[in-house]
Amino acid sequence: MSAVIWLLISLPLGAGAVLGVTGTRCNRLAPALGVAVAVATLGVAVAASVTRPQSSAPLFAGMRAGLAVDGLSAFMVVTVAAVTTAVLAFAAGEFGPDENRGRLFGLMLVFSGAMLVTVTATTLPLLLMAWEVMGATSWALIGYWWRRPERVRAADTAFLTTRTADLGLYLAAGAAVAGGAGSLDLRALPDAPSPWLHVITGGVVVAALGKSAQLPFSFWLSRAMQGPSPVSALLHSATMVAAGAYLLLRLHPLLAATGWAGPLVAWTGAVTALFLGVVAVAQRDLKQLLAASTSSQLGFMVLAAGSGGIAAGTTQLVAHAATKSGLFLAAGAWLTALGTKHLPALRGAARTYRLLGTAFTVGALTLAGLPPLSLWAAKDEVLASAYAESTGLYAVGLAAAAVAAVYSIKALWYVTQPLPDDPEAGYDTERDGTRRTARTTPAPLLVLTFAAAVLGVLALPGPASWLKRLVGAPDEPSPKPWEVGLSVGVAFAAAGLAWWWASRPAPVPRPAVRWARGWLHLERAAHTVVVRPVLGLARALAVFDDRVVDGAVRQVARGGLATARIAGRVDDGIDAAVRQTARGGLAGARLAGRVDDGGIDAAVDAVAAGARGLGRGARRPQTGQLHQYYAQAALGFAVLVLIVLLVR
Repeated sequence: MSAVIWLLISLPLGAGAVLGVTGTRCNRLAPALGVAVAVATLGVAVAASVTRPQSSAPLFAGMRAGLAVDGLSAFMVVTVAAVTTAVLAFAAGEFGPDENRGRLFGLMLVFSGAMLVTVTATTLPLLLMAWEVMGATSWALIGYWWRRPERVRAADTAFLTTRTADLGLYLAAGAAVAGGAGSLDLRALPDAPSPWLHVITGGVVVAALGKSAQLPFSFWLSRAMQGPSPVSALLHSATMVAAGAYLLLRLHPLLAATGWAGPLVAWTGAVTALFLGVVAVAQRDLKQLLAASTSSQLGFMVLAAGSGGIAAGTTQLVAHAATKSGLFLAAGAWLTALGTKHLPALRGAARTYRLLGTAFTVGALTLAGLPPLSLWAAKDEVLASAYAESTGLYAVGLAAAAVAAVYSIKALWYVTQPLPDDPEAGYDTERDGTRRTARTTPAPLLVLTFAAAVLGVLALPGPASWLKRLVGAPDEPSPKPWEVGLSVGVAFAAAGLAWWWASRPAPVPRPAVRWARGWLHLERAAHTVVVRPVLGLARALAVFDDRVVDGAVRQVARGGLATARIAGRVDDGIDAAVRQTARGGLAGARLAGRVDDGGIDAAVDAVAAGARGLGRGARRPQTGQLHQYYAQAALGFAVLVLIVLLVR
């Protein structure tokens, strides 16, 4: 059975990598191939959820890469595969042949494959690898239209924010190794000794909160809306942001082992659900409203993880995935058709495109938490876990549920109003609208809308008990009748108030509205607290490097150059002396040459000339005449006599 789990992750990862590399060369076939791979992956995911395979393989010395499908991950693998299939089917008609469809579908498959590894990993190294792949592909998907600088900046912001939080997983892995957890099995982390246990827990909590866009990391989700609508539907429903909440649900024993992590996580989730719900209410852009509501809804999952509601958090996660992906796809279809996502410009959009309007209405009512739709039942389960933990948590969670009804009904009010006199005046603010929806839009929307409506059955008494046993939390509390009645009353009251007040100016000070509409100015705070100090430190280090480190190096270099110049001058002096010596030698040589030429050679030449002259003179008397020989002999004797006489 281990082949099933390897096929589950290798199918989207391998096919996605091939499609991504082929790019535009596979433009025509990319949508069909992407959807076919997603459908096959969904089939394998269903088989894996039934058979529960597990496997492991050597990774590093003393560490293994473990994969397993258990009760919790069985729900997740099916949810991830199903949402991926629906989103890719929708995207097949949204992107024309002029787009790089191979890269888009390939990246989305790789992304979903990384999410499948994340939810099935049983060891920290493999989880960390999948976490990194998910972060990298999300950056590429958000910045898919990379020729537009603002989209690239948005992708960078989302990536750097989540990447900063992801460092917590590295810290956790290092602390686990230092604490003696050599295998890094997730089940062994709660057994780590103190203080390593607290370091591991802190790292996991930071990474999970960052990935799930919880406070104070929430602002990256706003920037991520610059990506294509199918990307938003995939990243912000069952994958990416859900990964952090899932990790906290998976590692609840680790949170419980520390004593402080559970309450911290629960309160962070509750506060995020409330404050980001207020942010959603203030938005006038539909995708920004849905993004803020995503962070708010994930707050309920984080609240459940911190308060021990594993089954409740799972129900909330699955129901939200279907609901939010359908809402994002509807918003994307309107953006394509009308060229805008500005809420006032979308007045009457549900009346113009009735199928989209019906799907959006069901999704919005589900997001509002109204019975009998799925998120109503799921929220009650979460609130029951919060109430068992703390009355304060329950109160904040109930207030967040009321705010959820307000922002959901606000969006619904705009799109269901009658068309204005000149609707075209507000269209085409983002792009040129096509004034039609793609043929691939209805099927995935209807499937997701149906799932959003009926998944609440998981919170009914019978299915809820089965789910609790499945995820290993049989004693998890269920909502009491008064809790159900109170939540229903609060949801309907908030929804009615939101509908009645939608056309009136909000009785809220303008600075507060701007503060909420600007996502609590979290990005500005991050720039003030983190980015500017880091850049300032970087500049100071650069100056220190230039003036001190490089300056010292340059001074050493200057000293070397000065020494070289002195040595060069000494060498030049030596060369001059050598040249002078050489010149003296040359002069001596010339003088010697002259002495040789004018003295010795001249004397030799003179001797030779004299010898030659004597020879010539000696030859002259040799005439061969006898009387001349006698005259010469007489002369010779006369000279000899003269010499004898004179000498004596």
